[in-house]
Amino acid sequence: MSDGKTSVLIADDQELVRSGYRAILSTYPDFEIAGVAANGREAVELAQQLRPDVVLMDIRMPELNGIE
Repeated sequence: MSDGKTSVLIADDQELVRSGYRAILSTYPDFEIAGVAANGREAVELAQQLRPDVVLMDIRMPELNGIE
């Protein structure tokens, strides 16, 4: 990214987990939340669109898991 921040896509099927990761990462100025996905398919689509530096993905999710 041009501003020096690391962009992160968060993918987890549990809202509480997504919110927790978002809250933790938002305390670090070097990270930027690029997007949030609730299932595997949404994560793949957002990763292709947003091109984040890092994807923080649950390995057990509906509609494609983190390994697939």
